[in-house]
Amino acid sequence: MFVLVAPGQGAQTPGFLSPWLELPGAADRLAAWSDAIGLDLTHYGTQADADEIRDTAVAQPLLVAAGLLSATALGDTAPGAVAGHSVGEITAAAFAGVLDDTAALTLVRKRGLAMAEAAAVTETGMSALLGGDPEVSVAHLEKLGLTPANVNGAGQIVAAGTLEQLAALAEDKPEGVRKVVPLKVAGAFHTHHMAPAVEALAKAAEELDPADPKVPYVSNKDGQAVASGAEVLTRLVGQVANPVRWDLCMETFKELGVTALIEVCPGGTLTGLAKRALPGVQTLALKTPADLDAARELIAAHS
Repeated sequence: MFVLVAPGQGAQTPGFLSPWLELPGAADRLAAWSDAIGLDLTHYGTQADADEIRDTAVAQPLLVAAGLLSATALGDTAPGAVAGHSVGEITAAAFAGVLDDTAALTLVRKRGLAMAEAAAVTETGMSALLGGDPEVSVAHLEKLGLTPANVNGAGQIVAAGTLEQLAALAEDKPEGVRKVVPLKVAGAFHTHHMAPAVEALAKAAEELDPADPKVPYVSNKDGQAVASGAEVLTRLVGQVANPVRWDLCMETFKELGVTALIEVCPGGTLTGLAKRALPGVQTLALKTPADLDAARELIAAHS
């Protein structure tokens, strides 16, 4: 079986949607979504520079739109499970039929705005720790006042906190950590700094009518497969201020018997983690439409 996964913030690059808009109907769909949420996704996905698309309020809907466009281009698929990393969970909720595309984009637009507003209160950010023992690293982060906001598995933890705390981390790495890499995000996501955004997102969620997932939906909260649409929505709201446990999601993929993993556009991050943490599982990242044929062949072989 194969799992369809969606990346989180930081995966976007300038112009990454340009080749996808050459596919039949893609430009029209993106234009309709842009009108629905009041954000020019076409401009940001094709012409905006790195600083513009680093803006949380822009990056999040842009990533969800990219995931939906690239998944649609695959044609009819029947994944054994779906999951997303951070904001990618909203993309995955659409894959699973919990939300329709417009509802997913409306929700992520409100999420991005609320998180950007919360991030503006204090100068915060995130940095990835590569290598090291997770227990040692977590203890070190807590000593510095940082939060292990993403526990990604495969030897990677993402720390989040104030810029001063992150600067201290760069000067004082945990034992065994090879490198500390600042991420292209504009806030300390999945920490207490995002608490104000939870309330705003909860109000937005009240306007939605989620359906139960058509396929297992693996949650960032604890790696568990969630069968209730209402529960998926509750978790999407709470996850904004709580750590992402992608390591536990990958453990669930193992338990489910996943043999292949396909990451939608802008793919690369989650396939990289899977290559290290899920030996024997075939992986493919949808970076451009040139990857679609290989993805369809992989789906045919693992469905």
